[in-house]
Amino acid sequence: MEVNEAIQALVDYAARTGLIEEEERVWAVNSLLEGLKLDSWTAPQAPVPEWPLAEILEVLLDDAHARGVLEENSVVYRDLFDTMLMGRLTPRPGQVVERFRTLRAESPQAATDWYYTFSQDTNYIRRDRIARDMQWKVQTEYGALDITINLSKPEKDPRAIAAARELPASDYPRCLLCRENEGYAGRVNHPARQNHRVVPVTINDSPWYLQYSPYVYYPEHCIVFNGAHVPMKIDRACFAKLLDFVGQFPHYFVGSNADLPIVGGSILAHDHFQGGHYAFPMEKAPVDREVEFPGFPDVKAGIVRWPMSVLRITSARPERLVELADRILTSWRGYTDEAAFVFAETEGEPHNTITPIARRRGQAYELDLVLRNNITTPEHPLGVYHPHAELHHIKKENIGLIEVMGLAVLPARLKAELAAVADHLVQGTSLREDPLTASHAEWAEGFRHKYASFTAENALGLVEQETGLVFARVLEHAGVYKRSPEGQEAFLRFIRQV
Repeated sequence: MEVNEAIQALVDYAARTGLIEEEERVWAVNSLLEGLKLDSWTAPQAPVPEWPLAEILEVLLDDAHARGVLEENSVVYRDLFDTMLMGRLTPRPGQVVERFRTLRAESPQAATDWYYTFSQDTNYIRRDRIARDMQWKVQTEYGALDITINLSKPEKDPRAIAAARELPASDYPRCLLCRENEGYAGRVNHPARQNHRVVPVTINDSPWYLQYSPYVYYPEHCIVFNGAHVPMKIDRACFAKLLDFVGQFPHYFVGSNADLPIVGGSILAHDHFQGGHYAFPMEKAPVDREVEFPGFPDVKAGIVRWPMSVLRITSARPERLVELADRILTSWRGYTDEAAFVFAETEGEPHNTITPIARRRGQAYELDLVLRNNITTPEHPLGVYHPHAELHHIKKENIGLIEVMGLAVLPARLKAELAAVADHLVQGTSLREDPLTASHAEWAEGFRHKYASFTAENALGLVEQETGLVFARVLEHAGVYKRSPEGQEAFLRFIRQV
């Protein structure tokens, strides 16, 4: 495909997906020419076939680099450049908001269906990269867990890192979640967002915004963020906001990361939730012990059969869930049980908080309250209720909201490492002498004799199965109250005193 054809193909794509109107084709061509620093264009004589968007952009970026318009031919600079091009074809924010509101008046799901597709059509969500992610399910005693290896988030190259050091300090936008990202051109240390659009939502009488994650770890992975740059906080108002959101968008769940380091999310400085149109494994997990809270006969409650410590409360009246959740949170914040190694604080540092998740069950409202504790010890410097060192070869990072619900987001390095483990198991060669597999050797040798044989056809699948079982152990480590009789009795001690 030549450059003229690529420009035509990109304009055709924009018209076909509704990013531009038919009457805007000439304007669109001229806008692209400006971005590409081209003075003229000749329309192809024959119709241009429909090409995948990523391939169209690749032709334009290669040509821009060859002409010196794209200064560096690396992923960071290419992303800045192709986002600029797509931003020229993306409708203005007011148009997007108007369309969303019109559809929402018909149906909240119709509005989010359109907005999710739109966010992909603009290439804000890069379909080609999301398709690279590895995904599989593993059956465990807690049900089928979801496992993903994230391959869609680009890694910065050394040249971009070096260039970022030379940039003057900037606090605009203040973080990756602030509304000021909408339309921002970006820089080597901050992603371009010219093709990014957000829609306003009012939650619990306060201004919030809805957008999608560019990395969509699960279907319709949305982010709901506060219009003000204020820190995350789990409190009574948080529960009310979560339940208000699912009241307005009943087809979505929504949850919040905890508000303390280690057990919290990666962006604690900006209040936000994550949601989407997906039933996570934890949602499917049943209650295996019902409990009662005095004064709340109208609220159904119980301990969920899950490796982490989850209280599920359900009621037709969301305000009653807010009342009970606030009571549970307040009690948990100040709760110490030395016998169970639960400490509310040490040396003035608080340790107890909650990861809450809200959803609808038909007409009823439901809150899952996951008890979290971030205490550390010399033996477990990254956290007692955090994956322990023997599991770090698979998962070392914080266990946030998404993992809590049963979806492992594993690092990209595992794609090559797990494949290499599988190859060694097939060949019968040493895992310890290969740098790719040395960290996995003890684990793989532990299940080497569990299976009759490893073949080229089954080895990777068996390694993936064992990886999922490791993730189940990760969640067990993150659980404050273990699934043992002693652990569950300690859980009940907390419940009784709420």
